[in-house]
Amino acid sequence: MKRADNLNLLIFALFFTGILIFSSGCTSDSDTPEEKTVLKILPAGSLMLPFEYLEEDYESKNPGIDVQYEGHGSIQCIRQVTDLNRNFDLVVVADSSLIPDMMMRNNPETGENYSDDYTEFATNEIVIAYTDESLYSDEINQENWYEILKRPDVTVGFSNPMLDAAGYRTFMLFQLSGQYYGDDNLIYEIAGDHMKGGITIEKTGKTERIMLPELVQPSDEKLKIRDGSIFLLYLLEGGGVDYAIEYKSVAEGHDLNYIRLPEEINLGNSSMNSIYDNVSVNLGFERFSSIGSERIGRSTIYGWTVPNNADNPDEAEKFAEYMETEFRENRYGWPPAL
Repeated sequence: MKRADNLNLLIFALFFTGILIFSSGCTSDSDTPEEKTVLKILPAGSLMLPFEYLEEDYESKNPGIDVQYEGHGSIQCIRQVTDLNRNFDLVVVADSSLIPDMMMRNNPETGENYSDDYTEFATNEIVIAYTDESLYSDEINQENWYEILKRPDVTVGFSNPMLDAAGYRTFMLFQLSGQYYGDDNLIYEIAGDHMKGGITIEKTGKTERIMLPELVQPSDEKLKIRDGSIFLLYLLEGGGVDYAIEYKSVAEGHDLNYIRLPEEINLGNSSMNSIYDNVSVNLGFERFSSIGSERIGRSTIYGWTVPNNADNPDEAEKFAEYMETEFRENRYGWPPAL
């Protein structure tokens, strides 16, 4: 796929930066930057492929608009506005619940909230992505995937839960899998025992709370942790990791092999929320204490919001409406619309 190939080259070039920045907005010799309204957008990393198309198509239909977008993990997207006080017109994240927790609160510099509302628009599910070169790729299946991932010679990649929704959803997935398969050690053998500081699990009522250390870092070579799930693609496709915890849309968009998981554990079916909320993840980073440090298991739902410091809120609303329409087309490699 041409788009995926181009994106992989960009991921390689920017691999060590921790962000992906796309701001083509090409102009002809007769154009000047002043002639265009710059629309600045923060999409979650799992939306980078759709945004490649969205930017090009929207600009062709709206020649007075220059769409510029910058990809991060979902938590990092929001922090660009709340912590770094950067002005963006639209924030699009892979966990809609982050918006009320992190943005619908007072900005001490302005006296108003960072955002006052949000819209949910798409879904996804977690899968186990791999390539033909992954260890035991000819053996792994829907029944034995967790036994394969536990093997000491197998490397596993996932994103940092302090920065990215896919990261804390990974720990939810592992704990839900332990419950589903009757394997209490699953989360430890795949992840916890291979992290500096390890993890602990506290049970309150029916909820099992996964307590993470402040710094989520590997303690050995089994784990590879990156700032966002999109940054795992280079490792996976280059053979640096055998299996990556990814969104289904990302695996499809990059032509990866993947294992679909039971609905009881894949965080992809809202009718299973009564099961998903049996687990939660406590983010150990102190600054999360006032903005919802506990992420409760829920189905994967994307959301967008226009920050109150947006320079072009009306144009951002128009783009978001267009984006929702395009998502309803359910293009290949896109998270399906609600």
